[in-house]
Parts: sequence; C-alpha cells; structure tokens
Amino acid sequence: MNEPRFLAVEGPIAVGKTDLVSALARRLKAKTILEDVSENPFLGNFYRDMRAHAFQAQIFFLLSRHRQMREIAQADLFFEKVISDYIFAKDRIFAYLNLDDEELSLYEKIYPFFENEIIVPDLVIYLQASPDRLFERVNKRERPYERAITLEYLKELTEAYNRFFFHYFTTPLLVVNANALDFSKDEEAVKDLIKQFEKPFSGTRYYVPPGE
Repeated sequence: MNEPRFLAVEGPIAVGKTDLVSALARRLKAKTILEDVSENPFLGNFYRDMRAHAFQAQIFFLLSRHRQMREIAQADLFFEKVISDYIFAKDRIFAYLNLDDEELSLYEKIYPFFENEIIVPDLVIYLQASPDRLFERVNKRERPYERAITLEYLKELTEAYNRFFFHYFTTPLLVVNANALDFSKDEEAVKDLIKQFEKPFSGTRYYVPPGE
C-alpha cells in the first residue's frame, strides 16, 4: 500500500467517525465526504418502530451513499486526498441487521447496480467501542432522531460490525480501540494514529492507544 489518497473511517453509531475524519482532514489537507444522516426523513420513525420503517430508511441511505461515493469516483486522487466517514459496504451491514427476509431479497437485487460504480478506499480505519460507551455518547449528543436508540440495538450493531470486519480483506484495515478516545480534543491521539498508517502495510493492523 502506497500513501492512501482515499481513506475511509468506519464504526458503529457514536464511535467518533466524523470527529476523526475532521481531525485527519486538517492534518492531511484532505477533502472530506461526510454522511449527512439527518437528511434521511425516515430515520426518526425507524428508531421508534424499526420493523415498520426499516426498508424506507435503508433505500434512502443506499441512494444517498451512492450519490456521495460518486463524488469520490469523479475526483482526481492523484492530486487530491479524500477522507470519508463511511464505506459504501456499510449499507449491507445495516440491511442485514434491520430488514426482514422479503425486504432483504429485494434489496440484494438492487444493491449490485449501485456497488459496481463505487471505488474502494486505499485504507479503512475501523473504530471500535463497547455498546455501553456508544450508548453513553448517543445520549450525550442528544440528536432528536437518535432518542429512541436502545442499548440492545447498539449491542446488535456492534456485533454486526465486528463480524463484517473480521471477514474484511478488500483493503488494508487499521482496527482502533476508540473506547476512551475523543479525536475532537486529543491532537496527540490523532498524530499517533497517523503514524500507524504512514508506513505501508497490508492485511489488518490493530492499534491500542497508549494507556488502554
């Protein structure tokens, strides 16, 4: 792996993805692609009644993520670095967690048409944190559409993310223990993290911050 020109940060709800992307973008002088979750008009209803609104929320995200990822495909990555706070494949993580069998069957017929146009990152950073820690952060940031998120849902989501990345071999992967990290305030943590991928590597690398 050469110096990453397209870098993506992933992880479950409230793990700190956007904070890290913003911090990395300042240091690496990169353009950011940030998923605007608040645009999804079905999301509030989904968290209140997942069964009734899962498919609408999922399809909206699929279309929105595809539109944003096409911006990266059109960018000149020889001259411009791009950092995203998600990978396109996350859409399937949520689909398999939230959709019933009939909805999932239809989704799987639609998804390949969008996936084929997406370029993959040069490096993915996967942020991990415990469900309890995520739940604490969700409640602290008080976003209206997240008020109905339960600890049980965050446990299921964390397990789904761990399963996905355990079998992830598409790109170099840096797995980060982010349980105690706040990238919006800790510049030293950001600098130390950058050191982990400054030198080329392949496969999966695990990073536990000092003190953890």
